[in-house]
Amino acid sequence: MTRSLPVFVGLRYTRAQRENHFISFISLISMLGIALGVWALITVLSVMNGFERELRDRILGVAAHVTVSGVDGWLRDWPAISADAERRPEVAANAPYILGQGMVVRSPHVTGALIRGILPDREQGVSEFSAHMVAGRLSYLIPGEFGIVLGDALMRRLRLNVGDKVTLVTPQGQVTPAGLLPRLKRFTVVGTFSIGMYEYDSGLVLIHLEDAARLYRSDTRISGVRLKLTDVYEAPTLRKTLAREYGPDYYVSDWTREHVNFFRALNIEKRVMSIILFLIVSVAAFNIVSTLVMVVTDKRADIAILRTLGMSPRGVMGIFMAQGIVIGIIGTIVGAITGVLTSINIEALVPFFENLIGFKFFPPDVYVISDFPAEMHWRDVIIIVVISLLMSALATLYPAWRAARIQPAEALRFE
Repeated sequence: MTRSLPVFVGLRYTRAQRENHFISFISLISMLGIALGVWALITVLSVMNGFERELRDRILGVAAHVTVSGVDGWLRDWPAISADAERRPEVAANAPYILGQGMVVRSPHVTGALIRGILPDREQGVSEFSAHMVAGRLSYLIPGEFGIVLGDALMRRLRLNVGDKVTLVTPQGQVTPAGLLPRLKRFTVVGTFSIGMYEYDSGLVLIHLEDAARLYRSDTRISGVRLKLTDVYEAPTLRKTLAREYGPDYYVSDWTREHVNFFRALNIEKRVMSIILFLIVSVAAFNIVSTLVMVVTDKRADIAILRTLGMSPRGVMGIFMAQGIVIGIIGTIVGAITGVLTSINIEALVPFFENLIGFKFFPPDVYVISDFPAEMHWRDVIIIVVISLLMSALATLYPAWRAARIQPAEALRFE
């Protein structure tokens, strides 16, 4: 009982109806502040994880997990690379491609674009264009018929419809009696896609691999082979393996290197947001300091009596540490439960509030992602809860130390 006495008295102080209601109000504010900070931190991190996942999936729906190309930009023995990829268990699919720059012309409109030559049947295994087709199909790209598939934003910019004619102009010139002229070819629009990312929807066009070879005069050469993996996070490991096996004549890249700045910016933003929200938790936690300082002042006579009865300074410290930690525990638990429930149901809660107030938080005509995807990680929740409890415990040290230094004779002098 002796060891548990400080905890028992501290819990009694927490539950007791104080005559000083201002102290009770400050305690409640501290508890609510911790709960609000923990709730906001769990919810915001879950939403940011969801946005990162959504953007990653959209990028990987177009970009390759791993790309093998030649050091000079051209790959000559691509069938051997493709056959080697098919033998590897971690590779789900592979597809050759030709990538070049050019201009898409439909008088009087002209715009630059990336031109990708593909094999439609194999492209479906490494990308998600087929799932995002607004009109037409990739299979409509038939060699020799010079069909073309464009993003919907590019279609709107050029005022195009399926069946219209466009002209592709490549920077590689051809020598004529009149001088050096750009190479150009007429194509027929056979489809359009919408990935949901403006970068791709406004600047990428697809043509058949054989048509691209004719356009760029690459003969049997291609730009590279795109690999899709069963686990996207194995891409750096496979890249290093292929680079070591293929040698210096090949260039091997993966999605983490090609989009490293983008994902690094997301991680930095997440860290900064975490720091800002942790400051909210810390402010609420250190409100416990002011609460306990006032409680210590209010309970000076009680402390003196306990010390006179034989309680040690360490026991007095335990009383007020227990009281402050209880405030932190209750606030943290309430915030964690609320944050987890909000993160799990946020995709349903946001539309409800949008309909309630009649305002769209992320209009689809302005933002790439118009909903609130959430992905809660229990690791984040555990870290947030532990740090919140540590902050609450640290906030109790100074007031508890001051209480332990109170001398009984000084405290009872004016009682």
